[in-house]
Amino acid sequence: MSLAITDITEKNILGFDKDKSKTKVVVAMSGGVDSSVVAALLKKEGYNVIGITLQLFDYGKIGKTKGTCCAGKDIYDAKKVCDQLEIKHEVFNYESIFKEEVIEKFADSYIKGETPIPCVDCNQTVKFRDLFKSAKNLDADALATGHYVKRIFNHSAMMYRPEDLSRDQSYFLFNTTQEQLDYLRFPLASLPKTKTRDIARDLKLQVANKPDSQDICFVPNGNYKTIVEKLRPESFVEGEIVDTKGRVLGKHNGIANFTIGQRKGIKLSSTDPFFVIKIDPKKNQVIIGSREELLVKTIHLKDINYLCNKKQLNGDFFVKVRSTGNLLECDVHEHGNTVTLSSGETGVSPGQACVFYKKDEFGMRVYGGGWIDRTEK
Repeated sequence: MSLAITDITEKNILGFDKDKSKTKVVVAMSGGVDSSVVAALLKKEGYNVIGITLQLFDYGKIGKTKGTCCAGKDIYDAKKVCDQLEIKHEVFNYESIFKEEVIEKFADSYIKGETPIPCVDCNQTVKFRDLFKSAKNLDADALATGHYVKRIFNHSAMMYRPEDLSRDQSYFLFNTTQEQLDYLRFPLASLPKTKTRDIARDLKLQVANKPDSQDICFVPNGNYKTIVEKLRPESFVEGEIVDTKGRVLGKHNGIANFTIGQRKGIKLSSTDPFFVIKIDPKKNQVIIGSREELLVKTIHLKDINYLCNKKQLNGDFFVKVRSTGNLLECDVHEHGNTVTLSSGETGVSPGQACVFYKKDEFGMRVYGGGWIDRTEK
């Protein structure tokens, strides 16, 4: 074992008071390098490891495209890694659940004028809720994944941003329940991605140089409109483009073609650029305006998930309102239901998540989050 691997495994003890060989760990294996390294490290440390891969949709109908996860070849890659590590590998067919809980909800969001995050729904339902149950049914002591988030246990498990902030996936995991977080393990929390690949190469894993997934797994070539138009054609009905005063400026070819903050595709001539300020699904209107009109300071949330005592979620916090966004200073009211941004932000869209963070002695802790329902200036 290389020094890098020794360092990592010493920092990621699973915390069970029994022999490693008697500690059963299910690893959620996507067929990528991260989950493969997790399985390899735990196996090398002496844990009883089982790899599970989820079949989430009909790969023949969707078609595998470069840069997506969870495709047919990924199942094959996961099996090959498990064979190499000499661990058991199982494939669970969750196609119907995935379609109902993720794909249908994704399409519905565009009818509502929202910008969805299907990866959060997938983590919340299929990967953690249903895979959690499957791991429990196998009498596993823990479920390990290749996500880059830190888990610290102090009476109960707490979630933190990882060491490598460029790989931070805490935004996508805000809806994890406390019960799930207590059961989950994230062995890559202290690793930069470059070190993960180094370990994969040291162990001669066949996926060591496999590209990371980039696109939404069920969206061919990154063109989400193809899926939405097939499932919800009513979201592509022609309607009006209006300004913030209600004046009709032109026509659009479907609200599903637009998201809050969008500039391209409006196709109206003007000396100053137009941005999508709001989408009104009831009137089938796209409201456009200036960049200044795009700025919001108050965000109203729904369906809050608490990874803390509910009473703690008041006062000064940081939030992220998009996966690639920066941490924003804010004041939190009503136990997380209302957020007032200190400096305002543009491009804040219903359907996206607002995730709460606060720094303590262990790092930047995730306190939970909610779904953006509406915004105010």
